[in-house]
Amino acid sequence: MSQCSQGKPIMHHFCRHALMLIFIPFAFFCAAAENIPYVAVTAIVEHPALDSVRDGILAELQENGYIQDENLKFQYQSAQGSSANAAQIAKQFVASKPDVIVAIATPSAQALAATTKAIPIVFTAVTDPVASKLTKSWDASGTNVTGVSDALALDKQIDLMLNIKPALKSVGYIYSPGEVNSTTILNQLQQKLAPKGIKIIAVPAQRTADIPAAARSLKGSVDLIYTTTDNNVVSAYESLAKVANESKIPLIASDPAVVPRGAVAALGMSYYDLGRQAGKMVIRILNGEKPGTMPIEIGNVTQLVINKSAAARQGVIFSDKIVHSANKIID
Repeated sequence: MSQCSQGKPIMHHFCRHALMLIFIPFAFFCAAAENIPYVAVTAIVEHPALDSVRDGILAELQENGYIQDENLKFQYQSAQGSSANAAQIAKQFVASKPDVIVAIATPSAQALAATTKAIPIVFTAVTDPVASKLTKSWDASGTNVTGVSDALALDKQIDLMLNIKPALKSVGYIYSPGEVNSTTILNQLQQKLAPKGIKIIAVPAQRTADIPAAARSLKGSVDLIYTTTDNNVVSAYESLAKVANESKIPLIASDPAVVPRGAVAALGMSYYDLGRQAGKMVIRILNGEKPGTMPIEIGNVTQLVINKSAAARQGVIFSDKIVHSANKIID
């Protein structure tokens, strides 16, 4: 009994110190983690272009010394194509109080802008932030929102279509009516193609499952199908390419990431570089700049990618001009 009664205080003392040795470093880590920069990123859906944006953001942060899980807390969530999920993620992110939230694609940016007026938001892969009501103009917003647009010069897109189909008379356009990006491009295409005597046949597709039927409805009535960064269309690109191959309708895109997935050619943004550009804005905010003082930027790296195999399947013969000007050729 005497050993026991003497041993308990000793053991208790030992255990208390052991626990302190375990928990003090953990507590220190937690406190330190609370003080490191915290960047949260959300995308409306996962597909190669939007994944490249996320990778570009991370690469830019790392190149500037922000290392994930070392001196940077980095969180990423995809809304899996659901606006309801995007709204839920926005609420979760805002509650966790990051230093900057990056929204990839319009629906995610709109969900965040509706949820917080205080936490800095950097949008990217958004074509028209004004039409999307994220900002009132392309100048500095004066709010918590800034970002990088993927708006493209449509004239160059139309030049590419005419290079591939010199006798072009009709363009098919499949789009999601709920995506402002897609409806904005449709309006602009109609305005630019009509004076050239080219009609556009637009087919709405509410869901990714509707894409093949929408493509089949264009068989025999269009010279090519033009696709933008519509998230539904990009998510289901293989099914669209399958119909295009069967129907021998060339697919021309504004997203280079879909060329390996079946498009004949694409002239568009490098989405990885778009992410790096957004990453630079994130770093400026982490360094103390206010998003409201930073004008909206437009992606500054474009590239032409062509796919010879897809061209053969869809009945296209590239001109020497296109082949020589391509930044990347997929055999």
